[in-house]
Amino acid sequence: MGQAQNPKRTQENEARAYGKYIRTSPQKLNLVAQTIRGKSAARALIDLQFSKRRVAEDVRKLLQSAVANAENNHGLDVDRLIVAEASVGKTMMMKRFHARARGRGVRIEKRISNMTIVVREAEEA
Repeated sequence: MGQAQNPKRTQENEARAYGKYIRTSPQKLNLVAQTIRGKSAARALIDLQFSKRRVAEDVRKLLQSAVANAENNHGLDVDRLIVAEASVGKTMMMKRFHARARGRGVRIEKRISNMTIVVREAEEA
């Protein structure tokens, strides 16, 4: 009885971390994600630490979580990790009201994002 086991979302040499409700637009978050795709995890952490963008701090924490998952849950070598995927998605939107002239109002949409980071252990070269 019971539910059958769900298939794994990652391969044996991968680990992932998922960040929900990051308070920035997906377009701005994707600009930061582009800077770390394909880099080694150590180099990506350094780049995020010295980035001038506000959301880089949240992405850095998410990347550290993915590296910790790789080390503790999957037993991967931290020194050989690369950022295989960094994907961004949109989620809910906060709707606010801005008063305008003649008793009118306009809607302000404050966008919120999700992000998934997958780190993969590089093959021996």
